[in-house]
Amino acid sequence: MALRPDLNKSLEAVRADTGFFGHPRGLATLFFTEMWERFSYYGMRALLILFMTAGVARGGLGFPVAKAGAIYGLYTAMVYLLSLPGGWVADRITGQRRAVLYGGILIAIGQFFLMGPGTGFFYTGLVILVLGTGLLKPNVSTIVGQIYGQGDGRRDSGFSIFYMGINLGALISPLICGWVGERIGWRLGFGLAGFGMAAGLIQYVLGAKYLGAAGLHPAPAESPEADRRQKRNAAAGAVAALAVFAVVGALAGFGTIELTAQTISNALGVVLLAVTISVFSWLLLGKGWSPVERKRSAAILVLFLASAVFWAAFEQAGSSLNLFAERNTNRDAFGFLFPASWFQFVQPLFIIALAPAFAWLWIALKRREPSSPTKFALGLLFAGLGFAVLVPAAQMAAQGRLVSSWWLVATYLFHTIGELCLSPVGLSAMTKLAPQRIAGMMMGLWFVTIGIGDYLGGRVASLYESVSLPALFGTVAVVAFVAAVVLVALIRPTVRLMSGVK
Repeated sequence: MALRPDLNKSLEAVRADTGFFGHPRGLATLFFTEMWERFSYYGMRALLILFMTAGVARGGLGFPVAKAGAIYGLYTAMVYLLSLPGGWVADRITGQRRAVLYGGILIAIGQFFLMGPGTGFFYTGLVILVLGTGLLKPNVSTIVGQIYGQGDGRRDSGFSIFYMGINLGALISPLICGWVGERIGWRLGFGLAGFGMAAGLIQYVLGAKYLGAAGLHPAPAESPEADRRQKRNAAAGAVAALAVFAVVGALAGFGTIELTAQTISNALGVVLLAVTISVFSWLLLGKGWSPVERKRSAAILVLFLASAVFWAAFEQAGSSLNLFAERNTNRDAFGFLFPASWFQFVQPLFIIALAPAFAWLWIALKRREPSSPTKFALGLLFAGLGFAVLVPAAQMAAQGRLVSSWWLVATYLFHTIGELCLSPVGLSAMTKLAPQRIAGMMMGLWFVTIGIGDYLGGRVASLYESVSLPALFGTVAVVAFVAAVVLVALIRPTVRLMSGVK
């Protein structure tokens, strides 16, 4: 079987390997898998809200901004919300390795569905993409954590390198998919994103030999009875989910309830809140957790809330800031009018330029390295600065002027610095703080914070035409600053809750 490990290469040998810039060579396999998956995701995302709001005569769907913003937030939030059950499926049923493979196959299929005519193919493609990304996204990151042993000082640096792979894909895709989508045809742009994911799958299968047994099997059950119980619970959960979809579909079909993008988006907000409360209630109050696991779960909760606020600001890059680029920004460069989607490559460019410096910095600081909560507070500070910088530009845009591209570039620079302080650190912290028997599900929980941010970012974008831009951007900046101040006050108690995890 393609994903079968090299039986002569133990997990200890994988961890001892230094063949990829001092890191295990398995990191290269995961680096390029994530790179191509992000090529697919960001290539599609750069076009999504522009495609939905473009007129039918231009090949778009002609949706109003309020509807397009709701769909955008719904889709991008569900991508990350489904990471929670995706991690659970890997932990209990498939193992992370197969979950990544199956997720990648679904992502490629979903992108190709977007090439079909009409809204039927469009919505079906979005659903398939959500399912595929929910399987792949948390589990490839979990495998990264598994190729490093406990206490391996290379872990944070490895996640920073892995994060650079994410952004290499995000850098290339808007330039290629954005150009093809805006200049030739929207659906061809989506098709290119699908071919990118197919390339990632080929690379992943060929490079599996460098991963040994990492992520190959689900977490072992405590007993045969527990294993049977897990399988029964999985089957019951699947049946329950299908039943809910069937009931909702039937009610909508008979006209008992009205399903619109806005009503579904509103319902998702309730779901996100319910999921967050349920999971943390289980972790903090449920049976079977040790005192250390409960403390670390409380630390995860603090980081979770801070991360959600950060992503609510950051993830507007594909929604409100993308609309600002298209409608309010001067995109003329020496007589060449470049596509609005090209702004989506600015953040990844900064990431690639700065990620090696941050990876080096965390190692160089050694004992003086800031704690994870401190890094999160810095991330929130820079997220707020990014929107504060944009307020004067929004005031000029409100007067009917096209503003310089450098305003958005400055915003993306601040956001990138904040991202490097928070996101790879959060990935690494989750692999260290989470109970190992639910490592995949907890990585999915981390991505739920991005889902919450995407959801809120989409709702903000839906206000783009109904609220003044200075007020819109200024409010986001203030919220980020307040969250940073609150987190600074919680740094010491959070570090104590981490119970020795650095």
